[in-house]
Amino acid sequence: MKSVVASALMLALLGGCAEVKPWQRGELARSEMAFVPDAMEASLADHIYFSKEASSGGTSVGGGGCGCN
Repeated sequence: MKSVVASALMLALLGGCAEVKPWQRGELARSEMAFVPDAMEASLADHIYFSKEASSGGTSVGGGGCGCN
């Protein structure tokens, strides 16, 4: 019974994959589709946040501030 459920789940997941045609890539590469659409605005927001918090970094690197990493 488990193998039937696993097979059905696998088919459902694989059916959700779609091939992106070359002429569709331009639509998916729009600036609105980016994780951070405006890099300058994100940089300014980070600067303001870290200035208020009296810290820097930490937006993309894991670790704590206690020096134990």
